[in-house]
Amino acid sequence: MGIVDIIDLSSDDESESVGVGPVAVKLEPEYVTSAEKQHVTGKFGLVKHEKSPYHVTRQDADENISYSAPSTGHSNSSVLEQGPSPVDDTGISYASSICAAPLSRQFWKAGSYDDAVGSRITVKDGKNYLHVHPMFLHSNATSHKWAFGAIAELLDNAVDEIQNGATFVIVDKTSNPRDGSSALLIQDDGGGMDPEAIRRCMSFGFSDKNSKHAIGQYGNGFKTSSMRLGADAIVFSRHMNNGILTQSIGLLSYTFLMRTQLDRIVVPMVNYEFNTSTGSLDMLNGKEHFMANLSLLLRWSPYSSEADLLKQFDNMGSHGTKVIVYNLWFGDDGNTELDFDTEPKDIRIAWDIKKVETRPAWKRINEDHIANRFRYSLRVYLSILYLQLPKSFQIILRGQAVKPHSIADDLKLVEFVKYTPQTGGTVEEIFVTIGFVKEAPLLNIHGFNVYHKHRLILPFWQVVRYSDSRGRGVVGIMQADFVEPTHDKQDFEKTSLFQKLEARLKSMTWEYWDTHCKLIGYRPQDKPRTLVTQPHPSLRQPLVSTC
Repeated sequence: MGIVDIIDLSSDDESESVGVGPVAVKLEPEYVTSAEKQHVTGKFGLVKHEKSPYHVTRQDADENISYSAPSTGHSNSSVLEQGPSPVDDTGISYASSICAAPLSRQFWKAGSYDDAVGSRITVKDGKNYLHVHPMFLHSNATSHKWAFGAIAELLDNAVDEIQNGATFVIVDKTSNPRDGSSALLIQDDGGGMDPEAIRRCMSFGFSDKNSKHAIGQYGNGFKTSSMRLGADAIVFSRHMNNGILTQSIGLLSYTFLMRTQLDRIVVPMVNYEFNTSTGSLDMLNGKEHFMANLSLLLRWSPYSSEADLLKQFDNMGSHGTKVIVYNLWFGDDGNTELDFDTEPKDIRIAWDIKKVETRPAWKRINEDHIANRFRYSLRVYLSILYLQLPKSFQIILRGQAVKPHSIADDLKLVEFVKYTPQTGGTVEEIFVTIGFVKEAPLLNIHGFNVYHKHRLILPFWQVVRYSDSRGRGVVGIMQADFVEPTHDKQDFEKTSLFQKLEARLKSMTWEYWDTHCKLIGYRPQDKPRTLVTQPHPSLRQPLVSTC
């Protein structure tokens, strides 16, 4: 019986430099269910291919699929494995006992596994290669402690596409047609990805974002964010380049990998190219490659036919990307962590609604403030997520555009303080906006909102702890491109530069409060530290302070 090739990918920098590309691995077809090729009509016409001798079945994934020795061919298609296999590799086996029980539907419990089983190192041409174990998908995603942080990272990819003409990103609820369960949709009209770009997106360690203005930079955001939100994600992308239109579909499925007990990450993927002479879509990378991947997509994705897969491109236009995260994680209450029902125009985190401890008369005003609501309302969080976006670009949540909100507009007695950090032998000049919240002294709110490349990293970061109200009600906004955010973009790397910033913001808070607190009814300290020589400088005359 013949064999079907799949792809074994390397994300190792050294292998890239020496020209080691994706390596084809032999997949025995008697253990793989393949899709019956259909003539399907989509927006761009028929997919032209013959009927496959293999048939799609809906049986449980208990087959003992094995992979024999690889060839040395290079391709951008098919099932993608993390790390090139050696010639003597015994390959992937379904016989592993890593995940005998069904997956837990709670994210923080889905990572339990035998510590003795992990990534495997193999040798090829005298070089070591690491096969990334599927459990890495889960452990890698634990960097996102907060579900909204994961959604924000998916939105960052769309915002980075503004330079390629993107005008919107849609965040919405959709349904898994197999079981009717809720799924999360993220869609933009950016430039889309060609087959090589989507391969890199769904592999590890690649980043093509070299622009100094790009938010994403680690090449890891899609994997961590999608796996934090749900067990599985499918990506549809259409790209146009020099008159050539391609369509690609890739599946990153933790359910597939663990239930079939694979010992490395495998990503089914199919690619199409629009044939202008026939008006139809042609499959790329060879029939056997295409069929092996399509069979896995139809078996483990929300869509049971190729026609249903291609329908996902109908509302995409000539370019764009659509991400659907399904099998969403559950909270402790047995419901999905993302709450689509409480507010039809919002997405909430059901388990994270904060209650503020304060005087009863002030309780409602504190709980309703943006500093508390952003923690459980995605609409509120997205309204402050980006410091500046082009007017031509919209974030559309549940069918309604998100209205950008400037935290600076919520302040009174505003001052601008100049901060001059030294980075790489040069001195930068940054202005920090600082003031009291307009509801002070009723609000128990304080902290700095720190942005990096116009993207919010630390919302209402509490740099001071007070027991006598000193610092209460003081809120600041600043852009800190001189420090690097962590991979989840919810904090900054704890470098000496960041520690100096924290110390300066702490002293800045106290200096501002000591100077202005009496203006809103607080009693000043006996020996206030003056921030400026004049108590009420003009907003057009920023206050000067150096670190």
